[in-house]
Amino acid sequence: MPITESESLSPTLTLAFELLRRASVTPDDEGCQPLMIERLEALGFHIERLPFGDVQNFWAIRGHHGPVIAFAGHTDVVPSGPHINWQHPPFEPCIDDEGMLCGRGAADMKGSLASMLTAVERFVTRYPQHDGRIAFLITSDEEGPAVDGTRAVVEHLRERNERLDYCIVGEPSSTERLGDVIKNGRRGSLGGVLHVEGIQGHVAYPHLARNPIHQAMPALTALINEHWDAGNDFFPATSFQISNLRAGTGATNVIPGDVEVVFNFRFSTEVTHEELKTRTHAILDQHALEYQVDWTLNGEPFLTAEGELVDAAIKGVEAVTGLRPTLSTSGGTSDGRFIATLGAQVVELGPLNDTIHKVNERVRASDLDDLSRIYEATLQALLTPGEANV
Repeated sequence: MPITESESLSPTLTLAFELLRRASVTPDDEGCQPLMIERLEALGFHIERLPFGDVQNFWAIRGHHGPVIAFAGHTDVVPSGPHINWQHPPFEPCIDDEGMLCGRGAADMKGSLASMLTAVERFVTRYPQHDGRIAFLITSDEEGPAVDGTRAVVEHLRERNERLDYCIVGEPSSTERLGDVIKNGRRGSLGGVLHVEGIQGHVAYPHLARNPIHQAMPALTALINEHWDAGNDFFPATSFQISNLRAGTGATNVIPGDVEVVFNFRFSTEVTHEELKTRTHAILDQHALEYQVDWTLNGEPFLTAEGELVDAAIKGVEAVTGLRPTLSTSGGTSDGRFIATLGAQVVELGPLNDTIHKVNERVRASDLDDLSRIYEATLQALLTPGEANV
């Protein structure tokens, strides 16, 4: 029978149950952050609540000198969709007969939040006078617009010259086994909406109209076939993808008067977003279009080369799982892109990502206890380097 009560579970799984019961769909927090804050205050953390707009955020820090290592994450989750499609209700967590913790947010990323907090509780109990400072940067707006969440908190920290040396983001980075992949960077994301103007008319009289779809197609083909760069040792080549194309009145006999094309670049450190804009406009200009492009820079690429944080995270994974993690910059964006602008070394390290955003999201329950131990071992490697691993 599935386990639906948390009383007999480990501290990490008990906390995960408490977080998963809260239907904190972006930007609602539903009490997740107060739950975390109460436990951090008990450890002597100084708490700063930082609400921006409808988004709840907090910054918590413990210690008074030395390097700052922050744990970053989000309490918000994506919508579950119809509950009838789930094997178990999405906001009634359980551990099924296969040992999987089931519920929306189990992998992305309330399981990581629980692992972070219990890791810090054990570390602070063991080292109450630890060197360095430990911090938490938590938001309820990672899955949404990501404007009033981590981005806003980072700007707040920047304005007062807050130091941040290392950051572990709890995004689900693992692919086949816990800890097999550590994300030490991410590609940049540049979005664009292309508007091409034509002249509306009857399809039987095309000489009296100007079809913007026909005009745009050669330019779009050129953009699709363009070799933007070759990538490098850390990043794959820059990609250009069209995600939406809208035109027409819905009638079959009307040439549209305009077309809207939504596209996105995922780009490496071999090219800047300004270069991508310039080259895109040059291609569009070659095709003599009447157009405009509305650009949105979602994030610059960032990379944390092998060094103190990467080495500590690798040691933590090896100590707990025996695996040697692979470093990767693949996948989408994360809030790490904002944190990296403070000059911090940033890695993403979390559970398996195979069910994130899906119906029946789940993660192996024992992995969260192991993840908590990995976080603790990473803390220990950074702040007490002379001690043996946990």
